[in-house]
Amino acid sequence: MLAATNSEALRLFGIIFVFLDSDKKSKTMKKIIFLFTIILSFNLSAQVKFNTGDTEMDNDLISINADAKLNLDAFKADLTTTFGVSAKNLDYMVSINMEPAEMYLALEISSSVNKPVESVIDMYEANRDKGWGYVAQQMGIKPGSPEFQALKGKSKTKKENASKNGNAGNGNGNSNKSTVPVNGNSTPTVHKKK
Repeated sequence: MLAATNSEALRLFGIIFVFLDSDKKSKTMKKIIFLFTIILSFNLSAQVKFNTGDTEMDNDLISINADAKLNLDAFKADLTTTFGVSAKNLDYMVSINMEPAEMYLALEISSSVNKPVESVIDMYEANRDKGWGYVAQQMGIKPGSPEFQALKGKSKTKKENASKNGNAGNGNGNSNKSTVPVNGNSTPTVHKKK
């Protein structure tokens, strides 16, 4: 996961350009690096902001998100196995433009507060601009509470497992599987927009 800002990336490539200026054969390389710089700058500026209220947790979610995007199918399969959520429910989350880490966070919050994932998704849709910290608070997870610390710990474990395994990770860091309540029971159903 790149932790550089746009200005840091541009400074780095500026240094590279200085070295390339001394080489007459560097025109093609300059073009390649210039295009790479533009792409990198765009990707860094388009990075998702989770706004959990905790910088470390936000960074863990950014890492989870990046790893999940490398193999979204494996990530979704992991969520299905870990939380007992259906592929249709996950597809619905994708259809409303939830990032992979947001899907994971919604399922973790649902599991933590023992409420249907639809409730978390509804709260998210109504308050998307306020961030996940607000959504968690509205679902009953207060900042700094043991529930929030547990959520933060699970996100950290998920990130570490993904980094260690080089893929989407292996669940929420617990050895026992949990089932997210969906519509008040453990049988996942498709969330339908009201």
